[in-house]
Amino acid sequence: MKLAEALILRADCQNKIAQLRQRLSRSVRVQEGEQPPENPQGLLSELEGAISELTSLIQRINKTNSNTALNEGTLSDALARRDTLGLKRSAIDGVIQNAAIVPNRYSQSEVKFVSTVDIAALQRQLDGTSQEHRLLDAQIQALNWEVELSSA
Repeated sequence: MKLAEALILRADCQNKIAQLRQRLSRSVRVQEGEQPPENPQGLLSELEGAISELTSLIQRINKTNSNTALNEGTLSDALARRDTLGLKRSAIDGVIQNAAIVPNRYSQSEVKFVSTVDIAALQRQLDGTSQEHRLLDAQIQALNWEVELSSA
């Protein structure tokens, strides 16, 4: 199985767990004399199986990421870099959004706000960070379809 397929299975498993939790919450308490829509014990058993499957997938994915070379490091290193680039991009975008003040003064006596940062420079930095994030993400995605998932 390719790493990308395992990532898809992991997402499916996470969704299944979330759905099982919702189904359990609807089935663990009913009005006296009523029956639950589903058997809570069966759902708990199914949840346990899905969690075990997820644990195994995560372990194999992490092992694969740690043992797969990409650029000057591992796939794990690249994933950490991609995640931090995403955080940086989000933070810079937030600064730009807050600094780009739209004047909405109705009279001269109202408070005037001014930006304390160079929005154009920040936008260039955001563009560069976004491009670096996109390129790294493309490399990671391509590698995910080439690499075989490690065994347990």
